[in-house]
Amino acid sequence: MQKLIFGSLLITGFNTQLYAQETVQNLPDLVVTATRTETAKNQLATAATIYTRKDIERLQAKTLPELLSGTTGIDMAQSGGYGKDTNIYMRGTNSDHVLVLIDGIKVGSVTSGTTPFQLIPLDQVERVEIIRGPQSSLYGSEAIGGVIQIFTRKGGREDKPSVTLDAGGGSYDTYRASGSVSGQWKNSWYTLGSSQFGSQGFNARSPVRGLNQPDKDGYLNTALNARLGHRFDNNAEVEAFFMRAEGKNEYDGTAQNKTEFVEQTVGTTAGMNIVENWRSTLRLGKSRDDGDNFAPNGTFSSSFNSTRWNASWLNEVALSDDHQLVIGSDYRLDQVDGSTAYNESSRYDAGIFTEWHSRILDNHFINASVRGDKNEAFGEQLTGNFGWRYNGKYGISPFASFGNAFKAPSFNQLYFPGFGNPSLRAEQSTSFEAGLAGGHDWLQWEVRAYHTNIDNLIVTVTNPATFLSSAENVGKAQIDGIEAEIGTQLMGWNSKLNMNLLSPKNRESNMRLPRRAEKTLSYDLSRSFGQFDLGARVLAQADRFDDALNKTKVAGYVTVDLRTAYHLNKNWMLSAKLNNLLDKQYQTINTYNTADRNFFLSIHYNN
Repeated sequence: MQKLIFGSLLITGFNTQLYAQETVQNLPDLVVTATRTETAKNQLATAATIYTRKDIERLQAKTLPELLSGTTGIDMAQSGGYGKDTNIYMRGTNSDHVLVLIDGIKVGSVTSGTTPFQLIPLDQVERVEIIRGPQSSLYGSEAIGGVIQIFTRKGGREDKPSVTLDAGGGSYDTYRASGSVSGQWKNSWYTLGSSQFGSQGFNARSPVRGLNQPDKDGYLNTALNARLGHRFDNNAEVEAFFMRAEGKNEYDGTAQNKTEFVEQTVGTTAGMNIVENWRSTLRLGKSRDDGDNFAPNGTFSSSFNSTRWNASWLNEVALSDDHQLVIGSDYRLDQVDGSTAYNESSRYDAGIFTEWHSRILDNHFINASVRGDKNEAFGEQLTGNFGWRYNGKYGISPFASFGNAFKAPSFNQLYFPGFGNPSLRAEQSTSFEAGLAGGHDWLQWEVRAYHTNIDNLIVTVTNPATFLSSAENVGKAQIDGIEAEIGTQLMGWNSKLNMNLLSPKNRESNMRLPRRAEKTLSYDLSRSFGQFDLGARVLAQADRFDDALNKTKVAGYVTVDLRTAYHLNKNWMLSAKLNNLLDKQYQTINTYNTADRNFFLSIHYNN
């Protein structure tokens, strides 16, 4: 694996010097999630990856996990095929250490503390921003590993309505159909879209002792997205948005093997300029994560329904051209309902924060933020973050940052009958990061090194006398990592290389944290030939352990994906993708299967 990683780096660097003519990928200039306001990416020490709608279509990703796979700083473990549980480990932190927002609204399950990435419909997504590193000083709980914000599709700013249509099918009886209409009328804009994704799937799990269900585990997701906004003559804006996905998911299990789900986000924003240099924005929203589970014989088994109410008030003050101040507050109310009687069914969290962004001596940029949270379940938390970046001569930019973060215990950890511990404290982390970035006419590159300590980790502890288990704050972890990105254009071929080197350790046992690969390499290559687009991606990951004692090893793997598209004219396009070209048999979770070689064909219309 090391030879493969460093060999690819050397090859890429060599070809760059010989053939590169211009920058491979013009990264988006502005990022919202890193500061909660639009800020130039090259003025931040924060690590960010952005996928636009064009990226999603170019990569021919059908699901959000497929899009995120191979992204810098992200490791992924999946329990089977489409729709199956997908755990995201950002920079080696736990799967519940990443905060997920949809249009600024916090989403996910309040019982498990994680977000079902596999159920979020990618056809309804316009943009994905991935911010790596601690962000509790802006967002509060969960942002130890980072933040992923998903922006749903937004209407165009042209009077003529824009219509998009997509339809396709492929292996495992998989199909996808979607359509949208968007546009503008005077000072108002609108979007309405719908989609359906379905697959008969394959057997999600290999036979194990006590479980052998050699059936196809299917998945169905039907989604709707709507957005309506208006801008007034005084530059004030109001907007309402809605996204809903519902369907069913089949898997292998003894007590239950089917779930009917609903994922929904609804909200509204209103913004206006109080004075010329002070803009105030109010956002209200609600997210739902509902699941009804059924036993193998079809009878009802259980239900877990989460509701998260969100309110935020953001004030952006431009003190001068070089100094900006953000002051804001959040209020969140989490509620749980279902077939399990929790000792507590709701809790609130209120937070106040401020963020300062300054340009000093022309080329130095400072970002500092601090936040205080009061949580009904465990009390108060204070977090902060400081980042510095210098954009020097010759396109070289050194940067460094420091921050702390926390993760509130989930409802399962606090209140689940027979397991929860209402005395739990929040998990705590501190992180340091430093690196270099380069932006040139012929090359874009970035290298980062980071160190994270996590204390008060919540783990399951079993009493040896009673054999009863409970959640306890006894875990400690240390995570060290290096991230590298290189992008070039080689003889007309766009290339992007991502590399992750990771050391995620339990500080008490010195064991590797489970389900994390220590080495990951992702390489994407693409080019256009007239009306044809060609592309390929290689993803290589080293082995991982499936258990905390490091006794069950899951082997590493290399996969190769190919894609092509043909533009019939300015409105119509045909595309095809072949995944797992080498038909590699591999797993990311022990005994859970992944897809064999498979293909997908589709046709697209856009006026």
